[in-house]
Amino acid sequence: MLEEVILVNEFDEPLGVMEKMEAHRKALLHRAFSVFIFNSKGEMLLHRRAMTKYHSGGLWTNACCSHPRPGEDTCQAARRRLFEELGFTTDLEKIFDFTYKSVFDNGLTEFEYDHVFVGNYEQAIHPNPEEVSEYHFLSPEAIKADLVAQPERYTSWFHLAFPLISTWLEQKNGAH
Repeated sequence: MLEEVILVNEFDEPLGVMEKMEAHRKALLHRAFSVFIFNSKGEMLLHRRAMTKYHSGGLWTNACCSHPRPGEDTCQAARRRLFEELGFTTDLEKIFDFTYKSVFDNGLTEFEYDHVFVGNYEQAIHPNPEEVSEYHFLSPEAIKADLVAQPERYTSWFHLAFPLISTWLEQKNGAH
């Protein structure tokens, strides 16, 4: 199936659609989402991308990331992709969005208007081996330390998103 992404401007207003790999080769801004899942201990679900992924294979990152399909609600797309990659669904809440650009050695560029969602989950996880090679929950403190000690183990976008999530967690926990 031909995968298309939604091209957007800096305000997330749709400009059209393009085949996913072409948009990544041309480094065009497109709509995306990132999902962060937490358990009741406040630990974050991380997964290691399958080695066969078209970029960043074998690197650790948040629960899932992808692109909504043309005409698809972004939150629904996030729920769909969470199930496709990790075999579960849960309620998701959008907490913020940000734009980032990452250039990869293979000539592709992620230039994304990224909608960030969070959710909680405690039950069985059934990862798709084509997407995920392994997973675990870690405390935000342990993740922060590992990002400093072993930055090469993590995706470029996780390095950008994790500080934003950390700030959101501090504000959320400080509000109670």
